[in-house]
Amino acid sequence: MNTKEHKGRNGKDTEEQPAPASRPRGGRPSKEAAARLERQILETASDLFAAQGFAATSMEQVASRCNAGKDTIYRRYPSKAALFNTLVTGLQAEVLADLDAALGQDGTALDRLRQYARAMLAANMRPQLVALNRVVLSEPAALGDRKPETGDPIMQRLTGLVEAAQNQGALGPGDAEFLANQLLYATSIRPLMAKLLGESDFDGTATQDDYFYRAWDLFLKGAAARCRDAT
Repeated sequence: MNTKEHKGRNGKDTEEQPAPASRPRGGRPSKEAAARLERQILETASDLFAAQGFAATSMEQVASRCNAGKDTIYRRYPSKAALFNTLVTGLQAEVLADLDAALGQDGTALDRLRQYARAMLAANMRPQLVALNRVVLSEPAALGDRKPETGDPIMQRLTGLVEAAQNQGALGPGDAEFLANQLLYATSIRPLMAKLLGESDFDGTATQDDYFYRAWDLFLKGAAARCRDAT
């Protein structure tokens, strides 16, 4: 910006300073700025919940870490439980997308079920998922009125894959949802519990593979021979 010279009161040439740039008028932030703040809030809350638990984390702490006003946080999330549930829902969506990507387009229904179950084990080993699960198990109030199993799309997808394998005759008849839960417990829950307890037994892919395929075979065969009716 060019400056102009003019005579001051003392008759000397003085330089006219440019006017300060006008500040934008107040109003809502841009969509990009709002999205950045949203990501920052969720990342900050996730770190705090993981580090110190649900009860010890306050909305004021989240606001302070984000350099945002408390009212800004509450406008987006009416309660701490609502904020935590948003984290759970968002992570659930990420995991579901990764699980779908792990499914091959070719192969039998049983192949796809196996791929999905193995991907679920890998997902359960994610540090962020482990941290949130630890919070839920130690402080159920974090979920508010929401139940962990209510409308879970990941389990719905697993149940659908079990039904497809049943329709192809690869699995026997029975309650598909019950079978899906048994498969989850057989292949994922033991490693997840180990991680929740701070153990490192299942950190490596090779170790996970060994556990998974042994559990998968046991699931397919059953733990005991079927008893025959006495004649």
